[in-house]
Amino acid sequence: MARATLAVIVGNRDFFPDKLVTEARQDILALFAEMDIEAVMLDENATKLGGVETWDDAKRCAELFRNNAGRIDGILVCLPNFGDEKGVADTVKLSGLDVPILVQAYPDDLDQFSVERRRDAFCGKVSVCNNLRQYGYAFTLTDLHTVHPRTPEFRQDLEKFLGVCRIVNGLSTARLGAIGARPGAFNTVRYSEKLLQAYGMSVQTLDLSEVLGWVQRLPEDDGRVEKKLADIKSYADYGSVPPPSLVKMARLGVVIEDWMDKNDLVATAIQCWTSLQRNFGVNVCTLMSIMSERLMPSACEVDITGVVSMYALQLASNSPSALVDWNNNYGSAPNKCVLFHCGNWAKAFIPDAAIKTAPILGTTLGEENTYGAMAGRTPAGPVTFGRVSTDDAQGLIRTYVGEGVFTDDPLDTFGTRAVVQVDGLQPLMKYVCKNGFEHHVAMNASHTAGVLAEAFETYFEWDVYVH
Repeated sequence: MARATLAVIVGNRDFFPDKLVTEARQDILALFAEMDIEAVMLDENATKLGGVETWDDAKRCAELFRNNAGRIDGILVCLPNFGDEKGVADTVKLSGLDVPILVQAYPDDLDQFSVERRRDAFCGKVSVCNNLRQYGYAFTLTDLHTVHPRTPEFRQDLEKFLGVCRIVNGLSTARLGAIGARPGAFNTVRYSEKLLQAYGMSVQTLDLSEVLGWVQRLPEDDGRVEKKLADIKSYADYGSVPPPSLVKMARLGVVIEDWMDKNDLVATAIQCWTSLQRNFGVNVCTLMSIMSERLMPSACEVDITGVVSMYALQLASNSPSALVDWNNNYGSAPNKCVLFHCGNWAKAFIPDAAIKTAPILGTTLGEENTYGAMAGRTPAGPVTFGRVSTDDAQGLIRTYVGEGVFTDDPLDTFGTRAVVQVDGLQPLMKYVCKNGFEHHVAMNASHTAGVLAEAFETYFEWDVYVH
């Protein structure tokens, strides 16, 4: 199965050389084959050379797209010459597709400005974009105004665009699970379900008492419990965890995953303290770590917009995300800080992962009731951070994104932890505080802030700060 499917519109104007269209089709199909992308594109016999120019061409192309709408992730507009702006815009309109659009235009060669090879796509791209805007469609541009499809620059453009498609399509249909009530002391994780629903994200709620009731009613010989227990033991070092605590985690894991499966949920946010420790005697962190590692992100403290942030970063990079606290300064280094949670980070962040206790919670809840917290240190590497937040007073969604690096600076503490370096960290913290963002931020071991900003701002029209 291809990693993505793109609808392709090859724009054309009939007084430009036919071979430019033929060459463009060959270029796109060759590139798609290399990148494992499936093309939905007119056959070269369906219209003149398989290009789109006339109203009839637009109708034929739109029908093809409608017939494949369920599997199309985005649209690529390819301009081997000036193209016909109405043909492109009409195709999108008639198709009914509501997916991201990337507009690419071929460059002219200075030594091929003859009638036989001149393209004028530099100008045509402006006209196509003008019409797309008139018709009300958001679209993405390549970094260079004109770029050949068979160059590394366009391959990078296309890779970023696939990330944009994953974010837009994923968030706009996301079903999220909220298990339990937020901790009473944490007003910071309050959010608006209605604002999320306005962008296609729905939240399914479940009372924690229901979860604990289902756990208690699981038969002792339920094979799923044994399977989940083996899963936990194979996931991380569990040597210090008492066997009864491991079994409790396994039973809890079966119930949560069963509820997620029945409700087609892609992510969860869970009431991770204090009820679970007081009424069940374990932390849920290990289970959340396992889910996040398997690209089913799970956030603590019922932070739903936190898990939206995690999911967005995951979609951008196709790799696990984690939810962390902007937690501590790092000595006197103004551009470094400590990220921490007690902790539920995916194993991708902590190669030395071990299942331990949560010492801070243990001071009031009894450390013996906190087995299940993960511990480990994130090694040096790239990091993207981001946050989605609902601003109820203004009736809008605010976001910020940025990039930095994990460092190997010394850090002697417990839990899941990392040291990060972010240029301009102090102004960033001022921005976070002044604009009322949460103390939680999502992180991902990639550099994908530009992809996130493009999806958030261009297609959702959210307020975006790029650090």
